[in-house]
Amino acid sequence: MDFTISPRAEELRQKVRAFVDREIIPLESDRSNFNEFENLKLTLRDALREKSKASGLWAPQMPSERGGLQLPMVEQAVFYEEANRSIFGPAIFNCAAPDDGNMRCLEMVARDDQKTRWLQPIVDGTVNSSFAMTEPHPGGGSDPGMIQTRAERHGSKWKVYGHKWFISGAAIAKHFILMARTDPNPEEKRRHLTAFLFHADQPGWRIVRRIDNMGPDEHGGVCEIEFDGLEIDDADRLMEVGDGLRLTQIRLGPARLTHCMRWLGLSKRCMEITQDYVSSREGFGIKLGERESVQTALGELAHDIQIGRLLVMHAAWKLDQGDRARKEVSSAKIHVADTLHKAADTGIQLNGARGYSNDTVLEWIYRYARCARLVDGASEVHKMVLARFYGKEGTDFWQWG
Repeated sequence: MDFTISPRAEELRQKVRAFVDREIIPLESDRSNFNEFENLKLTLRDALREKSKASGLWAPQMPSERGGLQLPMVEQAVFYEEANRSIFGPAIFNCAAPDDGNMRCLEMVARDDQKTRWLQPIVDGTVNSSFAMTEPHPGGGSDPGMIQTRAERHGSKWKVYGHKWFISGAAIAKHFILMARTDPNPEEKRRHLTAFLFHADQPGWRIVRRIDNMGPDEHGGVCEIEFDGLEIDDADRLMEVGDGLRLTQIRLGPARLTHCMRWLGLSKRCMEITQDYVSSREGFGIKLGERESVQTALGELAHDIQIGRLLVMHAAWKLDQGDRARKEVSSAKIHVADTLHKAADTGIQLNGARGYSNDTVLEWIYRYARCARLVDGASEVHKMVLARFYGKEGTDFWQWG
C-alpha cells in the first residue's frame, strides 16, 4: 500500500493552500464580505474565481479538454481537503456542491450535445446548477422509491407535476437535473424514475420559498419547488426512460465522498484555529495548550481526522479502480460527518466565549456541520447499508483489495 501522492498532486496541494491563505481566509473576518445568508457575496466569489482560473486551480474534477484539471479521485481528495480549509474555498475553485456532483454526473452520462449545452457552462462558471430529487412526505427522501413527482409523456414532450423541497442551490441555479416518476405503478421500485434537464427560464415551475434553516446558507439556498406542467423535450432526457435510479447512484456516490473530502478540510481548520489559541492563552498560571485535558481533546480530534482521511482515501482509491465503493463511501460519510461536528464543538469549547462569538468562523462551521449527518443520506441509512453488506458478506466484509 503506497500513500505517496504524485508530484503533480503535491504541487497543486501547496498552490491551493497558498491561495486559500492569501486570497480567501482574510475575507472571513470581515462580515461586509458576506451576503444576507452568511455566505460570500457572489461578486467577490466571481472575482476570485477568475484568479483561481488564472492560477490553474479550476474545476479539479473535470477533463482537461473542458478546462478542468482531470484529477483522479485520490488526487481530488488532496485538492478538496486543502480547498475547504476556508469556508468559501470550494465555490471559488468550482468544486462546491451541488455543482461538483452535477458536473461529474453529466460528464459520465450525458450525450455530447447535452454536455455542450448543459455541462460546459457549469464548468466555465457562467451558470450554477441544482439537483431536484428530495420531496416532502409522502414523497422520496433517502428512499428514491417513494418519489411522487411525475413526468407524463406527450409525444416528444414530457410534462412534469409535483413537489420538491430542500433543493440545494435552486435560488440562483439556471441548469437543473430533475428526478421524476415515469412509471405510475407504485410497486415498481427499480425502473420507475427518469432524469431530465431543464432551464430556470422554462415556464411551468416555481420556487415556493427559500427555506430558512440553521444556516449559514450555501449559494442559492435550499428551496421548496412546485411543478405544474413544466414541459421538457425528450431530447433533454438523461439516459433512458427508467434509468433514473441508476443515475441517482452515479450522481450521489462520488458526491457523498467529495462532501467528506471538503469536511476534512474544515475539520483541520477548526484544529488550526484552536491550536493557535490554546498555544497563547493563559489561565491560572499555565497556557491552555499545556493542560492535559486540552491535549487529550486535541489529540483525540487529530486521531479522528486521520481515520477520516484514510477512510476517504480508501473509498477514492476504489472508485478510481472502477468499483462503486458503496460500503467504503458509507463508512467515510458516517465517520467524517461526526468528526466535522466534533471538530467544531471542540474548537468552540477550547476557545471559550471567543469560539461562541463571531470573532472566529467556528460557530459558522458548527451550524453548517450539523447538516452533515443528514445530507446525501442520513447517517442511519448509511449504517443500514453497512449492516446489509455484512449480512451478505460475513467476514468477507473486511477483505483487502
